Amino acid sequence: MVEDRTDIIKIKNLTKKFGDFTAVDDISFDVKEGEIFAFLGPNGAGKTTTIKILTTLLRPTSGHVIIAGHDIIHNQHLVRKSFGIVFQDPSLDDELTAYENMELHAVLYSVDKKVLKSRILELLEFVELKERKDDIVKSFSGGMKRRLEIARGLLHHPKILFLDEPTVGLDPQTRNHMWAYIQNLSKKEKITIFFTTHYMEEAEKIAQKIAVIDHGKIVAQGTSHELETQTGTASLEEAFLKLTGRGIRDEESTSVDNMRMNRRMWNRK
Repeated sequence: MVEDRTDIIKIKNLTKKFGDFTAVDDISFDVKEGEIFAFLGPNGAGKTTTIKILTTLLRPTSGHVIIAGHDIIHNQHLVRKSFGIVFQDPSLDDELTAYENMELHAVLYSVDKKVLKSRILELLEFVELKERKDDIVKSFSGGMKRRLEIARGLLHHPKILFLDEPTVGLDPQTRNHMWAYIQNLSKKEKITIFFTTHYMEEAEKIAQKIAVIDHGKIVAQGTSHELETQTGTASLEEAFLKLTGRGIRDEESTSVDNMRMNRRMWNRK
């Protein structure tokens, strides 16, 4: 008998308003422990606002959020200890080495000094940066920086890794390599992966479950196949367009072009 996994992220009736504008509109969903979960939506749909609330960077207007058993309002310290995060915008110190960036993060999270060096080297080896540990980060490529940010986010053994549009700005080959690392990470570290994206092929190929968000509302959730079945379509791309009820927005056109290019690359693997 297979034991059911518990919900490590629980969101109920979450709303976030900025004045008269509602960025996140009464959304509810759960994420299972160890699951790879995609938050899929067009630019401006509410993805980043939601992830900022989940990581305690923004306070919700209303609703309830439980992360790893802790309320985000009343137990912020415990919530923050339970996750790692890779932001959409780079957050490394370019003037420090890869190893020094890891050490700085360790201080912030009070990582045990007795195991710090071995943990840093283990993670740098995992993301294939061990040989570059003493190099200044400003000399790294975009893909190398993303890999270092992932390693840094794992330093304190989090239960959840949040990734906010982690492959934006990366070329298709580097993006595919990045997701290979993340899938391997999910198996190796047995942690929950929660990522936001507006690249449909990433959600389709990587996620075990997908929530589609548009205009701050979750319009559907399930596996890629379940979303296709719900909408009577033959692909996630078609399902997405049917769920959002209109043609692709101008700001998404590049994403769809990239999706088609990436799909060809995925099929070669």
